[in-house]
Amino acid sequence: MIFFDTTKTGAAGHRSGLTRVSARLRAELGPRATPAAWEEAARRAGPGDWFLTTELFCEEERPGFSAFLAARRCRKAAVFHDAIPLRQPHITWPQSVARHPGYMKLLAQFDRVWAVSAASRADLLGYWRWAGVENPPPVAVLALGADGHGAPRVTAPRPAPRVPSLLCVGILEPRKNQALLLDVCEDLWAEGLAFELHLVGRVNPHFGRPLVARIAALRRTRRTLLHFHEAADDATVAALYASARATLFPTIAEGCGLPLLESLWQGVPCVCSDLPVLRENADAGGCLGVAADDRAAWRDALRRIVTDDALVARLGSEALVRPLPPWRAAADALATALA
Repeated sequence: MIFFDTTKTGAAGHRSGLTRVSARLRAELGPRATPAAWEEAARRAGPGDWFLTTELFCEEERPGFSAFLAARRCRKAAVFHDAIPLRQPHITWPQSVARHPGYMKLLAQFDRVWAVSAASRADLLGYWRWAGVENPPPVAVLALGADGHGAPRVTAPRPAPRVPSLLCVGILEPRKNQALLLDVCEDLWAEGLAFELHLVGRVNPHFGRPLVARIAALRRTRRTLLHFHEAADDATVAALYASARATLFPTIAEGCGLPLLESLWQGVPCVCSDLPVLRENADAGGCLGVAADDRAAWRDALRRIVTDDALVARLGSEALVRPLPPWRAAADALATALA
């Protein structure tokens, strides 16, 4: 039996990438896995069972968890997301920065680990080498699914709206770099280009409020062009994808980059930061890579996206036909390995 960890994500109300990974894997595993908090798994699991977690954890948040791992009553597997709290502590939630070293050390006590990208795998193995971990478990790469809400893949071009619409999906925070987009779009609007920017995402309570204030200030003069959807439901997000000319992903750090994959599943080209972790999925087509945090480069890229119909058509065609992994394939890979 596979006990699927729902200690925190089972009751999570927000739509983070981590909760998306947990929810979609749990749904696609279906009856092959039993949802359970870790304490329940510790009581019920036996030598032939697996405890599988996609969550973040540390001993301080889960008293007794280290003893559970050491007891070896069952086998343990984990999905590792990223080392961003160690790489970018100045723009990461303080509690995440404090938790992450312990979390990454505890992962070395698992029997199997899957990283969500080759870049994340390299970060985890590098951290273990630095920490002097001996005999670490094997770490494979798990291709995450592009079908974020389980909807069928878009396979035909959609009608273009009268005014080009650009869409950015992600929590409002410095790491996602929406401030750069606002700067770039303000530059292009001042040039006279007519297009809409839609920002979708909850607000990071530690770092997001200045962005909200910036959006409010810009909307005083760009009300018809700039839109912020803080609590958009699935239907609203689907409608925004359906009318989007392209999605924008100017992030400066990612574990995988689900918004890129989910955009391509919708048949919408993605303009993304040219990060190695994003190139793992972007290089196969449908994406336009731009130097991360380069205002001039992003301004040039968005100008092309708004004005160059041939470029957008080519990228859109690539998005419609290129291979994309579904969540069912990710769940099947885990279930097969843990059989």
